[in-house]
Amino acid sequence: MEYEQQYLDRGEDRLGLQIYPEPDAAGGRAVVIWPAMGVRARFYRPFAADLRDAGFAVHVVDLRGTGASTPPASRASRYGYSDLVGDVAAVQEVLKPRLGERPTLLVGHSLGAHICLLHLASTGGANVAGLVVVAAGLAYWRTYPPARGAVTLAQTQAVAGIATLLGFWPGWGFGGRQARGVVKDWAYTARHGRYPSATGADVETALAGLRTPVLAVSVQGDSYAPAPGLDYLCGKLASAPVERVHYTNAQAGASLNHFTWARAGGALAHRIAEFTNKL
Repeated sequence: MEYEQQYLDRGEDRLGLQIYPEPDAAGGRAVVIWPAMGVRARFYRPFAADLRDAGFAVHVVDLRGTGASTPPASRASRYGYSDLVGDVAAVQEVLKPRLGERPTLLVGHSLGAHICLLHLASTGGANVAGLVVVAAGLAYWRTYPPARGAVTLAQTQAVAGIATLLGFWPGWGFGGRQARGVVKDWAYTARHGRYPSATGADVETALAGLRTPVLAVSVQGDSYAPAPGLDYLCGKLASAPVERVHYTNAQAGASLNHFTWARAGGALAHRIAEFTNKL
């Protein structure tokens, strides 16, 4: 399925935004997909088609420096989580004339889910009907078994150290090319089990007071964001109505992991539609 490619300037960076054709039931529900670290928006084309078949108007954003979003991260890149959170708000504003008053979901995969959560924390959930969190955990080392947790802590901090030394993360086997600020903030969450103050506010308190409905989806076979990490993240949402589900190989009809669920997301798209019907 083809899409219309648009762009949004954000200072010296440009975001790529994919807009898919409206479903037959135009004027219904809408979703905006925010990808995982280093994953291009076009990777989600099969999932976008599944969501469109489920009745959603679909939009997918390339995170800064990835895919159609330019330039690639370099030593000159100064952005971190706070800037990515601002990108969520900017895209919502750009889409406002197109979406009107229709219910809009944010669908975040891994890093995309984290910046969507931080956006909601900074706005109180204004103009967002709900959030779908897929395959996301804070990578907090204490949520893993002891040996795996120690390795995770060492790996995340080593990546941050290399990014600081080189001025950016070159994407050696993980996460794609990233600005050092993004990697630094990601490593902070792995070390401390909480978000940095990306929006200049008390993030933990804001998350605890958030009332936006959340569908939290862990994925079978996901070694990057196993279920306990998502459970830990959901624990921060003390006031939000959270539906916690686990997407399995049997449901998908395919072998799943942190990434492949997006290529076998038909059943998940229908589950998201069911979640939306309750909003």
